[in-house]
Amino acid sequence: QVQLVESGGGLVQAGGSLRLSCAASVNISSTYTMGWYRQHPGKQRELVASITSGSRTTYADSVKGRFTISRDNAKNTVYLQMNSLKPEDTAVYYCNANLRLWFAQYDYWGQGTQVTVSS
Repeated sequence: QVQLVESGGGLVQAGGSLRLSCAASVNISSTYTMGWYRQHPGKQRELVASITSGSRTTYADSVKGRFTISRDNAKNTVYLQMNSLKPEDTAVYYCNANLRLWFAQYDYWGQGTQVTVSS
């Protein structure tokens, strides 16, 4: 069982920055794609950014140029640097670890961390 613990959320003014961290309980270096998702009240969870084991990144259009995902495999940790934050970035942010095997796929989730951007 993979456990993910997020930290770094909080309240920030528009235009400010936050860095989210997600520490995994297993070695993520070679097999896990790590991602950050967010969920606005009353809406479905959406992908914000992801990074493969080979460090290939994907971003939602709404955060391109403002957010950066990175991973430190030695620490089994993934980060989301969020700059130029907007009120619409307010959401609960979840860390995800995706393990894709030839016969199955597994998803693990953190408990979520609240990010609130005030205008």
